Amino acid sequence: MKVISLVPSITEALFDLGLTEHEIIGRTKFCIHPKEKVKNIPVIGGTKNLNIEKIRSLQPNLILANKEENIKEQVEALMEDFKVVVTHVETVEDNYYLLKNLGSMFNQEEKAQLFNLKIYEILNQVKAETKIKVAYLIWKNPYMTIGSDTFIHHILAEIGFKNSFKDKTRYPEIQIGDLADTDVIMLSSEPFPFKEKHIEELKEIYPNKKIMIVDGEAFSWYGTHIAKCENYFKELLREIYS
Repeated sequence: MKVISLVPSITEALFDLGLTEHEIIGRTKFCIHPKEKVKNIPVIGGTKNLNIEKIRSLQPNLILANKEENIKEQVEALMEDFKVVVTHVETVEDNYYLLKNLGSMFNQEEKAQLFNLKIYEILNQVKAETKIKVAYLIWKNPYMTIGSDTFIHHILAEIGFKNSFKDKTRYPEIQIGDLADTDVIMLSSEPFPFKEKHIEELKEIYPNKKIMIVDGEAFSWYGTHIAKCENYFKELLREIYS
């Protein structure tokens, strides 16, 4: 089967489930894992600006898309000529079924189940000692955070954090003053590339708050990625409580 993945975390999951460069024939420029395997796979644009003609020229048997990461009109255009499976992952349970379905699709049920078991094992073991109130920022100018109907929110909740903006939905804009009653401010490494200088900017306003850069992939990449984040989550909790 010739597959094109329009979703970075799904590309990673396909390789983890045992597919090869011979089966995965197209990827987005943001599909960066596993590095040594994706480098030889043709790039078909970004997640939100697909090169439809290039995709057509590759003649895939299957295209894997995502409701949130891809543009509806572009996906519908591809549906006219190809089989397209559109995924939607908001909760850990959704992720379980994503992997289960991918396992069934590619006859890799056992591998998919092992990844699911590992993910649940990690999320059961790695827990915050207390309910820390966290603001998770994904963008600057304007500042944007995450609401309760996002995968990031559910991963934070599984680890035991309390989302300061759980009463919001999707990715709301916020003001710096809205961070006043949060305990920890997390600056995600993606999609906005927060750096140390951005910590310093916020420290000028909130000198006594814990403000830190966090690995965006560990919180937002569904599929198999969380199965590789046990040590990262443990280190993160150690840093928060230090």
